[in-house]
Amino acid sequence: MFTRTESLREFLRYYPVVSIIVAIHLILFICTILPIFPNSWFIETLSGVNLYIMEGEYWRLITPIFMHSGFSHMLFNSFALVLFGPGLERMLGGGRFLLVYLVSGLIANVATLMLEALTYTHVGSSGAIFGLFGYYLALILFKKDTLSKANSQIIITLTVISLVMTFLEPNVNITAHLFGLLGGLLLGAVSRQSPE
Repeated sequence: MFTRTESLREFLRYYPVVSIIVAIHLILFICTILPIFPNSWFIETLSGVNLYIMEGEYWRLITPIFMHSGFSHMLFNSFALVLFGPGLERMLGGGRFLLVYLVSGLIANVATLMLEALTYTHVGSSGAIFGLFGYYLALILFKKDTLSKANSQIIITLTVISLVMTFLEPNVNITAHLFGLLGGLLLGAVSRQSPE
């Protein structure tokens, strides 16, 4: 389930939503580094800045989900999405998967707005990715026949490791990680329609 054996062409066809999100990550990253683009405009306009959100720039609750602070940040989050997104996209379908992803990220960013300082600035899809982990955990807890025991153990282990690293790594939006995970867990718990 979490081992990718598809060719690039197959991956794009089977998992279009994951593919589009990763493409957006890459395009926005390129826009922030190549001098032919107004690099600072993308960073200043699309980053999450609590003060500006409070002043009415509400798009900043969504756009940080697709922005990253550097190549390694973008690569790590995109890699995590490529590993763990396809299984959930296949189970939920593209529309429901996108909803889980965006709502988890939104919950993470709203929590950041409410709990962090007005001067707090953040970017990254980690909150949304933690939402996917949370949704998987809900499947493990409430729909036990959905995932195999081996896949359940992988999810639980990686979620625990990711949570531990959240508190050990510098410059991590701890609030977004925790509330993204909680958001995905709640979305999975209240989902009445069983994955296909």
